[in-house]
Amino acid sequence: MSLEEKTDSADRASAAGPQPGPDAKTRSELFSFFDQADIPNKTVEHPAIFTVEEGRDYKKSMPGGHSKNLFLKDKKGVLYLAVALSETRVDLVGLGKRLGAKGRLSLGKPELMTATMGVIPGAVTPFALINESARALSTVILDKALLDHDPVWFHPLENTASTAIRPADLVRFVEACGFTPQILDLAAPFEG
Repeated sequence: MSLEEKTDSADRASAAGPQPGPDAKTRSELFSFFDQADIPNKTVEHPAIFTVEEGRDYKKSMPGGHSKNLFLKDKKGVLYLAVALSETRVDLVGLGKRLGAKGRLSLGKPELMTATMGVIPGAVTPFALINESARALSTVILDKALLDHDPVWFHPLENTASTAIRPADLVRFVEACGFTPQILDLAAPFEG
């Protein structure tokens, strides 16, 4: 392979972004998990949505709480998943203090997020906790404001659909994946 072909191949791979590994769960495996755990759910197909803003028009026809999911790390490399109501302005400084994070919390790099969560950038979801690789997370935080809505919506491991479940079932799901979620007011987590 010539240098030009190698460069072209590397450019295409980098444009595609990080991809989940072969052990990442599929949407059908997620739905099987829901069936086994007796978690009722409803899924709506839509074009790929990568940001909260991109999804606003589609979500108008889907009543309930919609999320933004933040894959975070501190200066020591400790990993966190914060699941917030899409409208919440997350106080990362206060959240870092509340969690005892070392240094400031920041968004984890896409490659680290994909390796940990098993989903592509733009498809971060608490449903990815079903992946064994997600055990690298230290803490899962759920926004009180999100849990005030019924149902709550998330991508089902891919960003071409949204799946609704009840808030209590979200907590049960997170616990079934081996985490005890912290439920905080993510707009003011240090005060709560």
